[in-house]
Amino acid sequence: MLELSILGFLYEKPLHGYELKERIHGLSGHVRPVSDGALYPAITRLVKNGLVDSRTEPGASAAPRRTLSLTADGRRELLARLRAPKDAEITDGQRFFTLLSFLGHLPDPADQAAVLRRRQEFLNTPASFFYEDGTPVVAEREPDLFRRGMLRIARATGTAEKAWLTEALAELEGREPPVPEPPETP
Repeated sequence: MLELSILGFLYEKPLHGYELKERIHGLSGHVRPVSDGALYPAITRLVKNGLVDSRTEPGASAAPRRTLSLTADGRRELLARLRAPKDAEITDGQRFFTLLSFLGHLPDPADQAAVLRRRQEFLNTPASFFYEDGTPVVAEREPDLFRRGMLRIARATGTAEKAWLTEALAELEGREPPVPEPPETP
């Protein structure tokens, strides 16, 4: 996800390394902090692979600064990753949010909708944090207060995301969005 974030932010405009780090931190730092030990080797890999260009410019104070920009190959790579995300980028909530942050860069609404349909399909598959005899445990059957809380929060979040996906798909496909259902009662 780090490389996707780098490519996505540089698609928008060239950035200095520190600016890029701050943007990535703002996107996912509270969940998955990015360290210099992860960021700068990732940038180096992308430069080596011809996806990112790095040039040194005079700094505002005295030290020179490295400006990073996306190459034409980097743009193509970003769009390819957005069109065909890995399964983990669909199933993991934080990774999906990172993907979603840059999905608007895809020029074709049909490609955007295809990604959202994958997420919708994943969310419509019954799942839980806990299983009993191979069956997902639901909040109403969970005796533990804290696990019950996890399940209720996850259901509420999933319900909201499913509603948004339905609306977004309708908009991308030029359809009238459905009338929202009243919220579930706990």
